[in-house]
Amino acid sequence: MRGAAKIGCIGDLLVELVCSTKNGRHRRLSTYTGPFPSGAAGIFIDQAAQVGGRCIFVGAVGDDAFGQVVLDRLVEHGVDTSLIKVVKGVPTGTAFVSYNDDGSRDFVYNIILSAAAQFDADERTIAALAAFGLDVMHVSGSALGDVGMAAKVLRVCKALHANGVKVSFDPNVRKELIGNPAYFESVREMIAISSVFLPSAEDAVTLFPGRDLRAFASDLFAGGADSVVLKKGENGCEGVSRDGERVSLKAHEVEVLDPTGAGDCFCATFVTLMASGAFPFRQAMERANAAGALAVTKVGPMEGNSSLATLEDFLAKRS
Repeated sequence: MRGAAKIGCIGDLLVELVCSTKNGRHRRLSTYTGPFPSGAAGIFIDQAAQVGGRCIFVGAVGDDAFGQVVLDRLVEHGVDTSLIKVVKGVPTGTAFVSYNDDGSRDFVYNIILSAAAQFDADERTIAALAAFGLDVMHVSGSALGDVGMAAKVLRVCKALHANGVKVSFDPNVRKELIGNPAYFESVREMIAISSVFLPSAEDAVTLFPGRDLRAFASDLFAGGADSVVLKKGENGCEGVSRDGERVSLKAHEVEVLDPTGAGDCFCATFVTLMASGAFPFRQAMERANAAGALAVTKVGPMEGNSSLATLEDFLAKRS
């Protein structure tokens, strides 16, 4: 059915502060720019709203100025924040990022000990999501790094999946947790209920060693997935649909100022446009590819998020 897709997301809400100098790795006296609204899930839902989705979010922020920064941005773009809990006495989650000349990044996070981990996953929350009439519920793997957070995410998503809501999943594999069996079990459980699977090239190597996209996608389709899209950064993207359509796109050449959030913007655009019914597989991928490119052209994880009109204009100028 064509129209505004109803998109939900559950997970981390943070503010991010960006180091103004490179190669310091947070170990040298520096100035930081921010606070920028952030969190992989937060970036996703903001972008989904900007490309026309009717969006709702399950998360938590502290009762502080940083929490208000996040809420203000989501409200500005029309996200339903009624399921975002404001936690008194606990700070809003934070991420400090420092860039290096080789393109790598160093992060210092406060997520698990912050309000970000204290979102609700009770029956009232699940009922509210069901009443919203979701088409798709999205999860970023960044919400699975803590056992408590993972359990809440899985509880909500399994309940929605059992009632016919499609689940999209960006595994966003955290390399520091590779040796944690509980973490990988949560990732596997999410993959098993996902209709849309959106790994990065690095995720795919970790999760499906020695297998190419066609090989592991065929297994996912057998398990019920509709589409599998591989995000390859500067090498573009590649996707396969259940009906056999295969699309490969080159990355757009842009000036990279801040890569954080590009994958989340890609995922949000693809998921929302596909769920709307107004964009076929290739067109949704083309616009997602453009969203990822535009995301890196501004400093701040959400500052490069873009509207559908902006994406159309970007693609028209590059055709």
